[in-house]
Amino acid sequence: MIPSMISFKNKAIPVYRIDHKANLDMLTNKLKEMEYDFVFRKKLKRVLSVELVRDVAIFKYNDGTKLYLEVS
Repeated sequence: MIPSMISFKNKAIPVYRIDHKANLDMLTNKLKEMEYDFVFRKKLKRVLSVELVRDVAIFKYNDGTKLYLEVS
């Protein structure tokens, strides 16, 4: 599976779509919405990849933890 790439604050993050109905535009809109959330931006620096499953984005961190974010 070839990942799509999103960029957020000069960082490129690979996005893997697990479900073919997953909408990448919803994820980019949610990231723009959370652009001024300092805690979220701080956590996003450690993200290795994102899995997009329908309307949920799963952020995978370098220490093995995951963050689930509803993007709808």
